Amino acid sequence: MIRISPVRVITGDGEQLGVLPIEEALAAALERGLDLVEVAPTARPPVVKIMDYGKFKFEEAKAARAAKKKQHIIQLKEVKYRPGIDDHDFDFKTRHAREFLGDGNKVKVTMMFRGRQIAHLDLGRAVLDRVAASLADVGKIEMDAKLEGRNMTMVLAPR
Repeated sequence: MIRISPVRVITGDGEQLGVLPIEEALAAALERGLDLVEVAPTARPPVVKIMDYGKFKFEEAKAARAAKKKQHIIQLKEVKYRPGIDDHDFDFKTRHAREFLGDGNKVKVTMMFRGRQIAHLDLGRAVLDRVAASLADVGKIEMDAKLEGRNMTMVLAPR
């Protein structure tokens, strides 16, 4: 499928054969029992390489699979609180948030206000500050607390 002639030919082990007409390059590839692959089409003259194309594609896919296996996707976990939360409930939910941060995930801390509780935003902010203080050793505040409708949200990221 290579249209332009002449081309710069490189062998599989990196040795340069020089600038050859496309017919000679194809003959050299057939002589070795390999394929002629265009690696730099924008160069002048275009660069082609004599290689086993099937093996090349397999190695490329193998490297992509290995890279995908090593990556860690950070998820956003959510923990919901209420302004009048009791100590045990607070500790229980904060322990879950600590586990999420320990696993390398971000934690969205949501303070839910119901009914007339919205008039006492300072109580909700105090609980969120308490959460941030108790998780300061494993997480840092990525987004400070802000009110969105009847919910106040804050995002913590792992240290």
